[in-house]
Amino acid sequence: MSTVASRTAPRRPLRWTFTDAAAVTRRNLYRYVRVPTLLLFSTIQPVMFVLLFTYVFGGAIQVPGVEHYIDFLMAGILVQTVIFGSTQTGVALAEDMSRGMIDRFRSLPMARSAVLAGRTLSDTVRNLFVVGLMLVVGTLVGFRFHAGFVPALGAVALALAFGLAFSWISAFIGLSVRDVESAQAAGFVWVFPLVFASSAFVPVESMPGWLQAFARVNPVTVTVNALRALTLGGPITKPLLQSLAWIAGILLVFVPLAVNRYRRAAG
Repeated sequence: MSTVASRTAPRRPLRWTFTDAAAVTRRNLYRYVRVPTLLLFSTIQPVMFVLLFTYVFGGAIQVPGVEHYIDFLMAGILVQTVIFGSTQTGVALAEDMSRGMIDRFRSLPMARSAVLAGRTLSDTVRNLFVVGLMLVVGTLVGFRFHAGFVPALGAVALALAFGLAFSWISAFIGLSVRDVESAQAAGFVWVFPLVFASSAFVPVESMPGWLQAFARVNPVTVTVNALRALTLGGPITKPLLQSLAWIAGILLVFVPLAVNRYRRAAG
């Protein structure tokens, strides 16, 4: 019996990690069903950005080579949407911690990474819904995919992957600050400069020279450029590889950091 147990034990943690993560994902998604206002307020801000930037700034911002500003804007809106959505990961974890849910999860025989994986995956599903809504709103005000159906799917997948990576950053922040108010404040402190000092809403070339240096290496700019290549057409290899490198790098750094912080959270 001991021999059999020793042979099967190494295979159980990985299997149970996926099972536990799926259970936590379902638990978080059920919350949106029970409290639909959470999903409602997650969609209002992105819709307002689409409408305001299209009708308030669209006539004033001219982008060389792009006939309609909305076609230039939507890639930036999609990236902004998933990044702002990712800040809710940290807020939700801080809330769970303040309510004692993290302590309860830690007392259960489940993988340490499962709670964080389930949280980030459920937020990615929510981002998928919001991105879909943004595309519907964008289409109503004139946005069109110019590169075809497959690149359009690739654009959505890349945006969601980028949001997933940022959710792990947010998870680390939420577990570090421990309370909801601090998690909300800390989330936007680092997100706003990345989003607005990027090519999300205006061409980098229109910025002051000192800001262009930062904007060009900004992961938001890199990913927005990749999404524009996928939605408008154009060279895709370089921006796509750069964006995937940023996503992989963020995950490699912040997944272990967040898991380690979770292990110490109730210590």
